[in-house]
Amino acid sequence: MPSPSQPSRRTLLTAAVAAAAAGAATPAAAATPAHRPTRTKPAPTVDHHAWTSHADWRSGTAKGTRAVPGTRPGLVLDTPASRTDYADPHTGRTSTWEYATWTSPAHTLSVPATEVIASWNAHTPAGTWIQTELSARYSDGTDTPWYVMGRWAAGDEDIRRTSVDDQSDGRSSVWTDTLALDDAASGLRLASYRLRLTLYRAPGTRKTPTVWRAGAMGSDVPDRFTVPASTPGPAHELRVPSYSQEIHKGQYPQYDNGGEAWCSPTSSQMIVEYWGRRPTAAQLAWVDPSYADPQVCHAARYTFDYQYEGCGNWPFNAAYAATYKDMQGVVTRLTSLTDVETLVAAGIPVITSQSFLKEELTGAGYGTSGHLMTVTGFTADGDVIAHDPAAPSDAEVRRVYRRREFENIWLRTKRYDANGQVKSGSGGVCYLYFPAGPTPGVRRALESVGVR
Repeated sequence: MPSPSQPSRRTLLTAAVAAAAAGAATPAAAATPAHRPTRTKPAPTVDHHAWTSHADWRSGTAKGTRAVPGTRPGLVLDTPASRTDYADPHTGRTSTWEYATWTSPAHTLSVPATEVIASWNAHTPAGTWIQTELSARYSDGTDTPWYVMGRWAAGDEDIRRTSVDDQSDGRSSVWTDTLALDDAASGLRLASYRLRLTLYRAPGTRKTPTVWRAGAMGSDVPDRFTVPASTPGPAHELRVPSYSQEIHKGQYPQYDNGGEAWCSPTSSQMIVEYWGRRPTAAQLAWVDPSYADPQVCHAARYTFDYQYEGCGNWPFNAAYAATYKDMQGVVTRLTSLTDVETLVAAGIPVITSQSFLKEELTGAGYGTSGHLMTVTGFTADGDVIAHDPAAPSDAEVRRVYRRREFENIWLRTKRYDANGQVKSGSGGVCYLYFPAGPTPGVRRALESVGVR
C-alpha cells in the first residue's frame, strides 16, 4: 500500500484524471523510451513462500491448534489457549472469543525484501474468524513488532473483516495489506519473517476455522519508470466470463461507493467462474433481483475491507477466491509478461494491478491511480488480451492492449501522475487463483513463477 503522500490503490476512473493527462504528457513520454526486446530473464526480485502441507503445519509452534491431514491438509482450533474480548471498531460491539495460535518457523527470504505481502486461504464458518500477523527480521539482526496483516472472516456477521492502520516501528510500516520499509534507499532490508495465525471461535462451541494455506511474498523490485521489454511468445487465449464493474455504478454504495470502484472483486469473480465456481442462489438472495450479474455485488460485499473502505485489499480478494470449493488464491509479483504467457498457456488467467494516464494505455479510454484487470491471452503479435472490468458493458470487457504499454504500466514502480508528480506503481503485483488439486501442467507453471 502506498504511503499517505502517494496515491491510494483505490480505483479512480475519474474524468479529472483523464482531462489532466495532457499536462503530464511530456514527463510521461520522456519516461518511456523504446527498449530492444530481450530474452534474458531478469534477476530474481521476488520470493513467495507458503505453508500448505501436513508437515508444514506440524513444523510450527502450536498453542491450542492442531494440524489435520487429508487431501487438503489444514490447521484447526483444537483446545483453546485462552479467551479474549474483541471490540470491533466497525460495529461497536464487544464480544468474547476463545482462541488458539500457530506460529510458523522463520522463513529466510532468498531476496532480502523492501516489501512483504501476506495471503491466506481459510474456511471460517459462522461464529469463527482468524487473524494473520507477521514479524520480520531486519538485515541488521533486529526484529519488527508483530504486525496485524488482516482480521478476516468469509462472512460479515460476527466481525467486519479489516486491515489495521497506524502500525509502524519507525523503520517499517503496514499500509493496508503491505509491510514496507520506510526508507529502502538506506540499504536496510527484511531478511526473514514469521507468520502467526490466531484462530477464534464463539466460547462453548466446537466450531473451528480451518486454514489451508498461509504465506507471504517478499520482494525487492528496483525503482524504475520503465522496464525491459520481453519477447512475445505464442498466441493463446482463455475463455473467461466477461463482467463490467461499471454497470453496477450506484449499487450498494456502502461497499466503496458502488460498482465504479469494484475492479478488484469484479476481476476476482470472473476468474472464480472461469474455474467453474460461483455463488449459490441462496448466497445471492440478498442482492436486488433487478440487478444484472448479482455475483459481482456478492464479491464486492465479501472482499470489502472496513478500515480501507474499499474492495481492493489484495489478500482479501485472494482469500475470497479460496472460499469456493477446492480453490486457492495467492498474491505475488511477476517479473515480465513472459511469466504471464507461461501461466496463460497452462490455463491460468492472471489478475494484474496497474496505474496509468489515459495516453499511456492505448484504447483504454481512461486514466487511473489504481486498477485491476485480468490477462486472459496474447495475440499473434504478442499484444495483451485483457478482461478489463472498467468497460461500460459486459460485451465490451474483452480488450487488446499494446504489449509494450501494458508491460510497462504494470511492472514499473514509479510513474508520473496527471500533474507531473512522481507517484508509485505496483511493481508487478498480481492475484493467481487455481484449484487445490492442480493438474501437473498447472503445477509446473506455478512453480516456474515461484508459487507452490
